[in-house]
Amino acid sequence: MKAYGVNELRKMFLEFFESKEHLAMKSFSLVPHNDNSLLLINSGMAPLKPYFTGQEIPPRKRVTTCQKCIRTGDIDNIGKTARHGTFFEMLGNFSFGDYFKREAIAWSWEFLTEVVGIDADRLYPSVYEEDDEAFDIWNKEMGIPAERIFRFGKADNFWEHGSGPCGPCSEIYYDRGEKYGCGKPDCTVGCDCDRYMEVWNNVFTQFDNDGHGNYSELEQKNIDTGMGLERLAAVVQDVDSIFDVDTILALRNRVCEMAGKEYKKEYKWDVSIRIVTDHIRSATFMISDGIMPTNEGRGYVLRRIIRRASRHGRLLGIEGEFLANLCNTVIEGSKDGYPELEEKRDFILNVLTQEENKFNKTIDQGLGILAELEEKMQKEGQTELSGADAFRLHDTYGFPLDLTKEILEEKGFTVDEEGFGAAMKEQKEKARGARKETNYMGADATVYEEIDPSVTSVFVGYDKLSYESKITVLTTETEVVNALTEGETGTIFVDETPFYATMGGQSADTGIIVTAEGEFKVEDTVKLLGGKIGHIGTVTKGMLKVGDNATLSVNEAQRSDTCKNHSATHLLQKALRTVLGTHVEQAGSFVNGDRLRFDFSHFSAMTAEELEKVEKIVNDKIAEAIPVVTQEMTIEDAKKTGAMALFGEKYGETVRVVQMGDFSTELCGGTHVSNTGTIMAFKIVSESGVAAGVRRIEALTGNGVFAYYKELEKTIATIAKTLKATPANVTERAEHLMVELKELQSENDALKSKAAKDALGDVMDKVTEVNGVKLLATRVDGVDMNGLRELGDQLKDKLGDGVIVLASETEGKVNLVAMATDGAMAKGAHAGNLIKGMAAFVGGGGGGRPNMAQAGGKNPAGIDNAITEAANILANQL
Repeated sequence: MKAYGVNELRKMFLEFFESKEHLAMKSFSLVPHNDNSLLLINSGMAPLKPYFTGQEIPPRKRVTTCQKCIRTGDIDNIGKTARHGTFFEMLGNFSFGDYFKREAIAWSWEFLTEVVGIDADRLYPSVYEEDDEAFDIWNKEMGIPAERIFRFGKADNFWEHGSGPCGPCSEIYYDRGEKYGCGKPDCTVGCDCDRYMEVWNNVFTQFDNDGHGNYSELEQKNIDTGMGLERLAAVVQDVDSIFDVDTILALRNRVCEMAGKEYKKEYKWDVSIRIVTDHIRSATFMISDGIMPTNEGRGYVLRRIIRRASRHGRLLGIEGEFLANLCNTVIEGSKDGYPELEEKRDFILNVLTQEENKFNKTIDQGLGILAELEEKMQKEGQTELSGADAFRLHDTYGFPLDLTKEILEEKGFTVDEEGFGAAMKEQKEKARGARKETNYMGADATVYEEIDPSVTSVFVGYDKLSYESKITVLTTETEVVNALTEGETGTIFVDETPFYATMGGQSADTGIIVTAEGEFKVEDTVKLLGGKIGHIGTVTKGMLKVGDNATLSVNEAQRSDTCKNHSATHLLQKALRTVLGTHVEQAGSFVNGDRLRFDFSHFSAMTAEELEKVEKIVNDKIAEAIPVVTQEMTIEDAKKTGAMALFGEKYGETVRVVQMGDFSTELCGGTHVSNTGTIMAFKIVSESGVAAGVRRIEALTGNGVFAYYKELEKTIATIAKTLKATPANVTERAEHLMVELKELQSENDALKSKAAKDALGDVMDKVTEVNGVKLLATRVDGVDMNGLRELGDQLKDKLGDGVIVLASETEGKVNLVAMATDGAMAKGAHAGNLIKGMAAFVGGGGGGRPNMAQAGGKNPAGIDNAITEAANILANQL
């Protein structure tokens, strides 16, 4: 067997499957595309999930890739053994509903034995214990004796990684020989020692896991093969571990050379050598895909990796910044398969140098603080570092938690991770509470203060909606960075931009920024100190880097509608001054693509007639199709033109004057239509007061007006349908119904009055006398408050002088009414106080004037007691 190199094996694999009609696709980015279940791509299948689930159609039913992958689940063990690394390349051949187990098994055997030349007698297949189909293919079709085929359970031979496609698998193990074995007599395939190494894994993707252990049959059966390129190289080159294969060996040797150390001389050096070797590979590839060192998400994974490598370099005695130097060796060894590493070399080196430099400034102080804390713990007999102290090392000295854990672990200490998490949470909550609202996604705007003050932007969007410019600065929500990747939110700064930033009452442009490698959706544009214009949004595809040439494209429809609304406010201001008088001054405005809002000084609500006049003037000027002319001139020249300036506004030496014929001339930095005719139409939708002496008009233009009338038409049509009329005669029908309703109401009231009287019957025999004042207190159910008042008036007439109290139960609720005549009041009777005392018995409240009062209650069971108590309450008043 020839000892093929890593780059040769990658090429051989892809070419073999191309010969089997597979499409060889370039490795996908380490940044997952539209997949929130993963932080980083961790397998060959991960970026192909949409093809497996049927959400997207693959470019071909047979695909082969060599995918760069990162796994950091066991990062604490990296270096301690030579078995694992955080970065690896996964060779894969995939079938999307095309071939299945038979072909996959045959081709895996053909590649290993015939193409690579591995001795078939040293290869052992395994299958999932319930997969008889795969067993029979290996045994009966491939001719492998049954005793050489191993059946394993779900833990070993059922592939699943979180949610998504999964299924039984068939692995191929290579017997590396006794020198790698444990020496036990029962050592065989599946033993934990290094003798039998799994090199190939055929996953027969039949199911979809929802992430909660629920499996459903996939619409199409697929094949997902995974084979670690470095592992295959270790077998072919017959070396101890992945750290000994050609490309990684060259890197490991470079680490040893820089450190002046020899590998396999001292265990602690070996650990550090392996960590630096592995981590610089991961960091190089992550940065090449635009991942930046930050304190969150995948950026934090990168920061941890870089800082861990930096610290282990120091442990090996490497002085100063060394990672960028080492990175060159990674690029040289891998650029054959990944030419983008060479293309982005300067960028990668720059990011590594900056991050290493940042950490070097604080690491010595941090290590000093940690040493003091260790000493303190030893004195106090403690073995656990408090979460607060671990957080201080993280927050002030840039020590990722796992770095603090690793350093302490070497001395036999642990860290209170829960306490660390609590301190982190508390700091985030404090920061959130201290923030002032800004238009930077409601977050603290201090990130912009870190930008070099010499960075400025020029707005070129008065007459251009698309423009090419260079990216000068990128930020996340918390840090200035060199790149942004898919899914990240941030801000882009360029030399020149067609995007208008929110200013002077005009809302910001939105749109997209596209580079050769990525796409960014602009959701807001802000003007910052020092003439900077920030484009805030999210990366929707790929990555964007500082220095990239970008095409900036403004959302044309939104800008057009905003211009219509802005120009209409100028016409509106002049129309208001014409109709209401020259005391009208602008007090504020806001325009966006949907509507316009204009605040102005005026001391009373506008009449319908005034609003109609203003609206007509604006529409007349739109119909005149007046050219809109914009000129730049000195403030003095602008004043000579009679241009209206905003009261209290500060203007520079040069200003923009927007002129609409001889009708309107204003100082304005916003964007406008080129002709008033473009506005099409103007409609005032509301006029209201917002402060003393300040009125507000909200209005629509162009398509907004048509949409407004269309909505009105819909409403009228709905009303007409409800009234069984047509839009043409709906008014007549409504008037007719109102007359009918009035007549029915009158008839209903008469019937209710009669019913109340009938229900009451002759109650004059219930009149009693309390201290010389006649009292009629009685109950009449099923009568509402209006009915009770009417009955009260009628009974008062019959009673002459005295007090009337009526109670009624209606739908489980209580109504009470009390009335007192002038004669009764002269003797001290007070209806309001009487009703207040009675209301307590029915679980309610109320009151009123001395002559008439009413109350409601929730407890009908108390009505009789309330009526009985009326005499006592009245007696106390007299």
